[in-house]
Parts: sequence; C-alpha cells; structure tokens
Amino acid sequence: MWGFLYVRMAEFAWSIFEPIEGTFEFDLFDRAIQLAKKYDLKVIIGTPTATPPAWLTDKYPEVLNVSREGVRYNHGSRRHYNYNSEIYRTFSKRIVLEMVEHYKSNSTVVGWQIDNEINCEMNVFYSNADHDSFRQWVKNKYQTLEGLNDAWGGTVFWNQTYTDWKQIYLTRPTVTHSYNPHQLLDEKRFISDSAISFVQMQANIIRSITDKQWVTTNGMFGHLDNHRMTKEVLDFYAYDSYPNFNKVIEDKSMMPLHDRKWSMNLSTVRSFGGGNFAIFEQQAGPGGWVNRLEQPTPRPGQLRLWTYQSIAHGADLVLYFRWRTATKGSEIYWHGINDYHNLPNRRITELKQTSEEIHKIGNTIFHSEYISDAAILTDYPNEWDGEEDNWYGHFIKESKEAWFKAFQYHHIPVDFVNITQEMSLETLAKYRILVYPPHPAILTETTAHLLTRYVEQGGTIIFGARTGYKDLTGQTYMKAFPGYIKDLVGVTVEEYTLLNGWQENPDVNLLNKQFKTTGFNEVLQPEVENVEVMGTYLNAHYEGKPALTKRSVSTGTAYYYGSVFNYQTASILLEDMEATNYQHLFILTPDIELAVRKKDGVSIYLLLNYSYQSQHIQLKAEMENLLDNQTCSGSITLTGYDVLVLKEK
Repeated sequence: MWGFLYVRMAEFAWSIFEPIEGTFEFDLFDRAIQLAKKYDLKVIIGTPTATPPAWLTDKYPEVLNVSREGVRYNHGSRRHYNYNSEIYRTFSKRIVLEMVEHYKSNSTVVGWQIDNEINCEMNVFYSNADHDSFRQWVKNKYQTLEGLNDAWGGTVFWNQTYTDWKQIYLTRPTVTHSYNPHQLLDEKRFISDSAISFVQMQANIIRSITDKQWVTTNGMFGHLDNHRMTKEVLDFYAYDSYPNFNKVIEDKSMMPLHDRKWSMNLSTVRSFGGGNFAIFEQQAGPGGWVNRLEQPTPRPGQLRLWTYQSIAHGADLVLYFRWRTATKGSEIYWHGINDYHNLPNRRITELKQTSEEIHKIGNTIFHSEYISDAAILTDYPNEWDGEEDNWYGHFIKESKEAWFKAFQYHHIPVDFVNITQEMSLETLAKYRILVYPPHPAILTETTAHLLTRYVEQGGTIIFGARTGYKDLTGQTYMKAFPGYIKDLVGVTVEEYTLLNGWQENPDVNLLNKQFKTTGFNEVLQPEVENVEVMGTYLNAHYEGKPALTKRSVSTGTAYYYGSVFNYQTASILLEDMEATNYQHLFILTPDIELAVRKKDGVSIYLLLNYSYQSQHIQLKAEMENLLDNQTCSGSITLTGYDVLVLKEK
C-alpha cells in the first residue's frame, strides 16, 4: 500500500474566493475538493490572508505594512499587510467566515491552516495602525507613564522621559541608528502579541462555526512566541521543513551540520506543543525563487532521508510542497514532486518507496514519544533582547548550535525546552542534563530559584558567559555577575572582556586540552570552598585564572563556563558528565543521527545517514529492521543517505 492521504490548498487564493469586494465564489475549490474526495484524499484549507487581493490594497492602502523609515510596502509580493489595521481585520474576518460557513459540513475538509508562515518575509511592522496599537498595548501593560518610564529605564538617559501617551511610538529612525533597548524589547513582545491576536481572531471564527475541523498554522519565524500561540490557539503546530536551505545558508563553523541542522529546527518545533506536530511543506525537489534562495536538486535518497528526519523528531503528518512545480510567478523554481510536465521522474519513484514504508510502519512510530534525558533551554526575552545587544546576542546562536552539534555527533538525543516564569520543576526534573548556553543575560530570581531546585534534586546544569545580569525589562542588576545564580554556581565574575579582534584571543586549558576562546571572556572567582576549577585561561593578563568551574549542590552539579561555547568545549563537558549515548546498543559514526522514540513501552531507534558515503556501524543487540522485517545484529553497512528503523528483539 502506498499513496498520499492529504492535500493542502487555497492559502493564497483570496482573489479566487472574492474576485471583487463582497462577491464570493467557490466553484473552483468545490470541484477540486470533490476530486480529492474521489481519490480518498482529505483536504486542509488555508485561509488566504497572507496575500490580500489588489482591489483591497488599492482601495484601502492603510492595510499595507510600513518600514521603520515610513516607506509603505506595495502590492506585488506576499505578507505585505499589517496585523493591526482594523480594516484588514474586518476583511479577514469576513473572508474566513464565508469560507468556513461554506465548507463546515464538507466531510472531506478536515482542518484549517490559518494564513501562511506568520512573520515570514517581514517580522517588524510600523504602519500608523501599529503605532496606535502599540501605544494602547503599553498603556494596558504599564497603566501609568511612571510605570512605563521606569520599565524603559533609558527614558532618563538621553532625556527620553515621556509625559503624555501620545508621545509613545514604536521605534523610529534616529540619528545614531540606535534605539532604546528596553523599548525595543517591548516592541518585539508587541509584535508577537499582534500576530497571535490575528491568528486567534481567525481561530475563534472557525471554532464558532464548526468543532469537526481542526485549526493550525505553519512556519516558524521571528518575533513570535510559538509556544504561547500553540498552547492558546492551535490544535497542533505545523512546520515547513527545507533541509536543502543548507546550500544557501553558509556555515563556516567547526563540524557544520548542513542539512542535519534541520534536526535542531524540528526539535525546537517539538517543544511548541510539548510533543508531536505536522509538516505542511516537506522539501520535494530543488528550491528557489527567480531571484533568490537557489538550491540544487536533492541527491538520490535525500528526500526519503529528510522525510524520516521529520518523523524521527515528532512529525505525525507529512505533506510535501508541492505536487507539481508552478509554471507561473516568483516560485517557478521551487520544485514539487512533479516537474512542469507531470512525466515520471526520480523523485516520484523515491517518494513512492518512502510512502510504502511509512504505511507499513506508521502504526508503530506515529504518536510515539521522543526520548531524551538532556535538554537545551531557550527563552524569548533573551532571543529578542539579544538581537540588538552585541555584547551577548550573537553568542546565543553560536553556543546553541555548538551544543546541538555536540549532542548530535555524540549520538545523544536532546530536547529543546522553552523556560518561562511559570514553569514547574516537574517539567525540568525528567532531564538529567540541562544546558542554558544561549547566554541568558536576562535571568530572574524566579528562574534562578527553579534551576537551583532542579540541581538540588539531582540534575546537572551548564551556564555560559554573560549569564544573569539583566532583568525582564533588559536593565542590568546592581549585583555581582552572574546575578541570582551566583549562589548556585558558587562563583562571581572578577572582570570580563569582549573579544572583538583587537587583540589575540586567549587560550583556555580545559581538562588538559588547550584551544582558543572566542567572543567573550569572564574571569571567574570561586566564592565557596567546594567549587572545582576545571579550566584556566592562558596568554592573557588573567593567565591561570578560572575559566570553567564545577560545583556539587546536594545531589546535583552546576557548571559555569566564562566564554562562548564551541563544539570542542561542549564535547569536553559531555564527556565529563557521562551523558547517555546508547553505546551499549550501537557503535555509530559521526555522520549517523540517532533518534529514539517510545510507544506502549517499546523503544524504536531511527538511524539516519547524512553522508553520501556508506557508513559501517555495529549493533550490539539483536534487532528487527521494521522496514523489511529482517533481524539484524553485528556489523551493518548503511548506504549513502539510507535509513534504519529498528526495534529490539
């Protein structure tokens, strides 16, 4: 058995449904959905609000988005509207209402995708409607101008104190191209709230009309709290997975992930809803617009590999983008499964095999749980604040990817966990190891207390430089670094320096291994007796002083590293922590990813070969290959881009 089960349609079709203002037509999609029914396909309909029709933007130009400099973005692309225009919200409500009323009783239609890729292309908004809404947003948040001026502490600095609400705007051009960082952090929160409100508005309409069709949206883009949106608005999250983007996003770092980086993206998506998700756009061929994002054709085996990559990380539903390559518009090179001519090709053959396999193993692997006893902590305040703060912001991505690489290449499954002020200890306690390497400059007393309790009950946690010196507004504490976690790690920061190329970067000696530090150095000062110095700086005026410390707290352990992580430092620490790497079952090469899933008490192991070359591995236990039902053990050769799905006998 093989074949597709779902088809997705209509996400950019506003002009087809409403060709002129107030006139609605459904004939084309009625016929398409009827044809889908004939072939036992279920239909997912996209609300078309990502692309307002020309008659709307021409008559009501205030619905269009505007740059910070005040330049209006014109009709002719996609995602050129703003969330806060009351006119746009009114028209969006009406088109969604008409569509849902029309299809509410159609049994072939199983769900709704709201809009398309929220905050893609543009994730900042500066129309008049946005300025007005932001003014009301801060008024609701702070209640008084005194409260706002206090939260935007820079209002005293450079004489930015506000005396009337009408003086409040989103950030606007300044002579220095520098903006109040506390205002800017609130701006990102406002943009996220605006986007979620727009999605919530549509979801409310759908659910007020039908309870038989689910609601989701797709993407994963900036200035959007996807965790909150998923929890409050969606039935589940959908992601668009394009691993071939690695061909247009250059990675010059040590041990680059290439297409394997999408395992990190998929792990992040898995955290949105606390489990499984959907893929609404799985790469099906070469990609690119006529003028950007040019990507080569995937090699034989890669489409199958990337499909299993999504499933390994929690996708219970995978749709490819698209069926046939478009013959018109900017995306004529964003290839689908079929080429323009609809003739047989290699990609169709490969996905036929993939479909046959998934139909065979689906009941075993779908709705299973990803198993990991390690997690990387992330949070939105640091992500958004770090975008403008060059003293720590770009270290976030660097260290997060370094740790993910270390987990990947040491075959240690890892989760991502979004830490919040409301988080319970129970959420963290299931992990043996937590890494908070995105350099959490913003770290509250509440979070410090939670992480201390986590360590006291037996957990291990790792922090990096620039931790704990800011509050939720982005203002700095008048405390010794690292702020509220000082007592947990048992150290303070004696002095620090940015490493920006004006001097040779100091070396560091960690567990008798020596290499260069990058980005930032904090000189650590132990404050309690049981702090163990595990690494020291070299060739600097602080030579011999602590760079890495370790402290036992009750039955747990806290590490603090005074620099930016790379693959080497993360790997050294993993060895010291003796993290679970399944070496009792496998001997694997670095090119193999290991994912572990569990369902009904049974563990499933997915081995993914990201190399075009064959990989020779060892199975230390007798296992069943679920793809061919053969028993295997001992020496195994995994051909280029091949996949194994194993179950212990």
